[in-house]
Amino acid sequence: MWVQILCGLVIYKICKKLFYDDDVLDVETSDSNAIFSVAARLEKLYKGKAYVGLRIPDPDTGSRQNIDIVLITKGEAVVISVKNLSGFVTVNADGSWVCEAVGRHRSAAHPDPVAEAKKQASILESYLEQRGVALPEGYLSYKVIIPNPKFRVINASYFPPEVISYDQWMLMKPENKSMLSGWIKGAFRGGKKEMQESIHQQLNFILSTAPIWDRLEVKGNKYVLGEFLEFKGKQEDIQALRYIKRSKVSRLVVQKTSMFGLGKQ
Repeated sequence: MWVQILCGLVIYKICKKLFYDDDVLDVETSDSNAIFSVAARLEKLYKGKAYVGLRIPDPDTGSRQNIDIVLITKGEAVVISVKNLSGFVTVNADGSWVCEAVGRHRSAAHPDPVAEAKKQASILESYLEQRGVALPEGYLSYKVIIPNPKFRVINASYFPPEVISYDQWMLMKPENKSMLSGWIKGAFRGGKKEMQESIHQQLNFILSTAPIWDRLEVKGNKYVLGEFLEFKGKQEDIQALRYIKRSKVSRLVVQKTSMFGLGKQ
């Protein structure tokens, strides 16, 4: 029996090497894990609610804007873009980044992450207005967080204050909010508490009902975000799922998996 199991694992690894790009799989999975890890730490640090994997409708393009995290606290909302980059990063004059992977002799260009986060915040603010919530000036801000310990900066002085490097991310503490250059500053400080509570409740309701990515949760606190449109399983399971509306399903539990990671009911 053990010989069969070992042979199966060997065949699985060979098939994975032949038919899948390991780099793509690792990056996609680790990026999702990084987003959820950052969200969990932010909730712990600032006692707020982090909404992960939002897909906010953009009326200008007719598509949806993907937002990694929106953190809601008492008095502020923050759009957060998580960049799980590793290697040496330089910043160009136009704000774009060039990341050179260590030991692989290859580089990748990334559009200005701060400009992207700013655009995401603008689209989110318009979406909230459409749903009846007009935020006061300064209530909504944006940040770019880099949680990867293998991230290295050629010249950190080129980074705008909206970028939270890995070293800064590790130094963040609940009582040390000043290092974030105004983040969680309390836009309603000195304002009406009733108005603050009202906006806080409305934001939580709207974001809890906003479109989001599907998510696959695996043992070991690992996640994958995406749009899962197909289900493969036993014929009787597939037949039963045909009568279920996708919009009504909030959670699908796979009770066990086969040796090759294929779901069974």
